[in-house]
Amino acid sequence: MSHNVEVPSNSVQTLAIVNGDLDVGRHVTIKGEGTPPKVVVSGVVRCGHQSVFQCNLSAESFEGEGDIGIEGDLEVQDHVEAEDGHLVVNGSLNAKRVDVERSLAVGKNLVAEEVDVGGQLEVKGNTKAQEIEVGGRFTANGEVEAKAIDVGGSLIIQSKVKVEEVDVGGSAEIAGGHASEVDVGGSFKSSDSLEFNSIDVGGTVRLAGKSVGGDIDVGGTCTVEGDLQFGEIEVGGVAEISGSAKGMSLDIGGVIRVGGSLQLSGGLEVGGRVEVGGELASHDIDVGGSVRAKGITATTKVDVGGSITTTTSVSAYSVRIGRRGEVVGSIRADEVEIGERARVEDVYAKRIIMEEKAQARNLYGESISIESDCSISGEVQYTQNLRTERNVFFAKTPAKVGKLPQ
Repeated sequence: MSHNVEVPSNSVQTLAIVNGDLDVGRHVTIKGEGTPPKVVVSGVVRCGHQSVFQCNLSAESFEGEGDIGIEGDLEVQDHVEAEDGHLVVNGSLNAKRVDVERSLAVGKNLVAEEVDVGGQLEVKGNTKAQEIEVGGRFTANGEVEAKAIDVGGSLIIQSKVKVEEVDVGGSAEIAGGHASEVDVGGSFKSSDSLEFNSIDVGGTVRLAGKSVGGDIDVGGTCTVEGDLQFGEIEVGGVAEISGSAKGMSLDIGGVIRVGGSLQLSGGLEVGGRVEVGGELASHDIDVGGSVRAKGITATTKVDVGGSITTTTSVSAYSVRIGRRGEVVGSIRADEVEIGERARVEDVYAKRIIMEEKAQARNLYGESISIESDCSISGEVQYTQNLRTERNVFFAKTPAKVGKLPQ
């Protein structure tokens, strides 16, 4: 048999067990019995504005209106609802469903299937839920495990995450972990190693540690302080990776800088500059500006509008240097095209074409074509044919040989 309990407004009452519902008025203080003090309600707890529970509280459901405080733990079998106010739980909160209109603050851990907060959610302990939806700001000190997080404003998680979907309208910061799909309108930062399937950010991305994942799409800049393994990366502005990078393809609108090596199974397409501290290897390379690396290897082609600088060589099936371009280091390819007024050092290829006013040191090829006003300061060796136009300068007389130097 149930016995509902009503506590009038502006009062203080001590309770232990309520076999029924508990209705609490406004400006009420509820104290519990035992150590630590606790109140157990078999039914629903309903309370008004400025009510305070100086105890642990357990109930079937909890419904409040206005600002409400729980100084201990709140454990609810079904749902927690708080209308038109702020709910503060100094201890842990455990419920099936949590719906708070304005803000929710949890001093320890939060465990629920669904969490819906209209304004701000703050959890100082760990958070575990299926779905978390926050209209404004979500901050968490402990680890967060969830299927989906949807935040309209900003997200700050100071520990590791294990989340399938992260959707944030403004900015998001986490401390590494696993986040399958990340979609952020403004900026995204992970301060430790992150596993991911996809990252889609409108502004900036910052990763740290050894991150492993799939595709990254960034409208502005992407910065990685460490190593990165990825699928496809597309960045509108600048991409910087302090360590080594390995992935499928890179499409960068401005500049890409890699401190270590860069290895791509697909293509590298950059509108501006490429700076790689170690070896650069890709299926094909297409750069509008300049490329600098220890060594460059491409399966198919290297097409650079500006300059190429290596300490060893650039090697590909075909290499093309744009107008007024420059290559420091040797070129090794089947086909080499040297643009008008471009300058190169040593070229080893089957077919070599030098456009007007280009300069080279040494040319070694099967078939060589040199347009007018070009200059070769070293030697020219060929095995099949040499075609030249007017005013070509040779420091040494070209020689037809039976075998080219390796």
